[in-house]
Amino acid sequence: MLYLFSQIFCLLNQKNTNEYFTVENYYKVKWGYADEFIHLWSVNHYPLLKKAIEKGDIISVTPSKPKLHSSEDSRWDFRVVIVFKNAALAFDENLTTPYKKALYPDLEKLAKDEQHRFELLIAHWDIETTTIIPN
Repeated sequence: MLYLFSQIFCLLNQKNTNEYFTVENYYKVKWGYADEFIHLWSVNHYPLLKKAIEKGDIISVTPSKPKLHSSEDSRWDFRVVIVFKNAALAFDENLTTPYKKALYPDLEKLAKDEQHRFELLIAHWDIETTTIIPN
């Protein structure tokens, strides 16, 4: 329920429906499995995001990983910054659904691979961000 309210709040507070909407996705993976997680993301999820870029629903996707380590409580292993065309598209649960059948003829295998990818996670969080221009 809280998730739904946060979506509504974001949509209502967006000044312009054509304003880009940026989300940073952070993933903390079980020790020793970050490379496997990133590989599965690259093979199974990134192609769907690229299709959404081609359609114009997503402006950019920037994956990254840290070069240095941090403490366990603040550690993350993989980050993806996605700039959506607008907030409504950012919260569209079916944004990439139309591309799945075309990209992955074996949807059962895709589902198993994605399930395994999420089994590797310890934590996942999303942060909505906005660019500021200092005075």
